[in-house]
Amino acid sequence: MVAQNGKDLLIKLDMTGGGLFETIAGLRATRISFNAESVDVTSLESQGGWRELLGGAGVKTASISGSGIFKDEGTNERARQIFFDGEIPNFQVIIPDFGVVEGPFQVNSIEYSGSHNGEATYDLSMASAGALQFTAL
Repeated sequence: MVAQNGKDLLIKLDMTGGGLFETIAGLRATRISFNAESVDVTSLESQGGWRELLGGAGVKTASISGSGIFKDEGTNERARQIFFDGEIPNFQVIIPDFGVVEGPFQVNSIEYSGSHNGEATYDLSMASAGALQFTAL
């Protein structure tokens, strides 16, 4: 894999609940993180006193975050409404030359900020809320 443009890491939101995905407009920075809990099964019989983990037993999670400027009324309105309505829609994250991650996410936070001599900005953070699918590119 060669170096990629950061602008190619896209977060897309299902605008209608029917699979119509649109890139969340105005994002300047995006991030996706995958995590898995470990389940410790170490016992007195563990070889050499080394910790042993149970494979595939922990809870898997993913989180998405992004920050940007207000640029498109439609996607900004949809993200805000998801938060206030408590919806858990599908999102897609396009990871260049790697693949697409898709599944349900809950919007955990939306932060708005601005200064008197600059643009208004926002930050979003989302947590996985179900099984995710990965499709290689």
